Amino acid sequence: MPDTSPDHQADDLLARLLAAPQFSLPPREKAALLLPLLDGLTARHYRDCPPYRRLLDMLHGGHVPARSLHEVPALPVGLFKTHHLASVPDEAVHAVLTSSGTGGAVSRVVLDAETAALQTRALAAVMTRLLGPKRLPMMIVDHRGTLTGGLSARAAGVLGMMTFGRDHRFALDADLSFDEAQARALLDRAAGGPFLIFGFTALVWRHFLPAAARLGLDLSAGILVHGGGWKTLADQAVDNATFKATLRRETGLTRIHNMYGMAEQVGAVFLEGEDGLLHASNLSDVVIRDPDSWEPVAPGGRGVIQVLSALPRSYPGHSLLTEDVGVLHALDCADGGDSGGNGGGWRGTAFTVTGRLPRAELRGCGDTAGRRGP
Repeated sequence: MPDTSPDHQADDLLARLLAAPQFSLPPREKAALLLPLLDGLTARHYRDCPPYRRLLDMLHGGHVPARSLHEVPALPVGLFKTHHLASVPDEAVHAVLTSSGTGGAVSRVVLDAETAALQTRALAAVMTRLLGPKRLPMMIVDHRGTLTGGLSARAAGVLGMMTFGRDHRFALDADLSFDEAQARALLDRAAGGPFLIFGFTALVWRHFLPAAARLGLDLSAGILVHGGGWKTLADQAVDNATFKATLRRETGLTRIHNMYGMAEQVGAVFLEGEDGLLHASNLSDVVIRDPDSWEPVAPGGRGVIQVLSALPRSYPGHSLLTEDVGVLHALDCADGGDSGGNGGGWRGTAFTVTGRLPRAELRGCGDTAGRRGP
């Protein structure tokens, strides 16, 4: 007889979301696959994570099946700084991922082997949609020491992205000074062909861009993927348009893609297309809520960002209310375009992040790196 267990059904739904090209599903088709996955995760964590169960009992009267993505209950992301939220026993813990907040408290995210593997598969599916199937020569705007001393969000981000590159070169030394020899070696290895650059936004702006411009490096064949660290740049009146225009003018880079994500939902990143908007992949979605009514806003509306992910099985991170503010631009971007990952025609919810909630703690590996140094 066919296996009809909840875990098997969830695996089947997830496999279908992974198999389809990312950013390709119409909203109704995507929701039909994603909603039962998310509702199943709510039930799983309600059963296996006592603090999560107490919260749902208090706020929602228990686990009430969601009828839409908007009804999936959200956990405030800050609770990962103050509570141990795990849905697996201690002996099943594969790794504990820590965020990089500056206020002393850090998020601690419990990963079992299954969740870690799902996050790796999901990130591969998302990035393949952008970069193609071949691994490219890769320049990492960071230093090797980032990868030692525990699994921080910054280290996890670098390690995760390294799987999409080859001939890796670290562009910064331990003191965050630019390593010209490593950068030129990477450009020589690429030999005029495409190459990947990855780094946290503040590090790219403060430590990579000035040196690359001073040395006259031609990065026009590169693809830059960056994320995090916008708080420190916003304090300097550097927005996304200024960031991209300056890199284009000083280095020749034209393929620049911001990515939005967080330690509490590793693997479920939102990518910026050529339209300048962040897009939700098949495996994730976003709801933007009016901070007064907490109702979902319509396209054009502004509010607090709630992020949804089909991946977290070892901890209740599948629906999180963030401390970020954003604008909802479209519920579906079906405007045609190529299929080579250049951003045109990506379907799915499209939004931009405009800032932080008032008094929200400075957080994120990019912000911390930009403020503290190595």
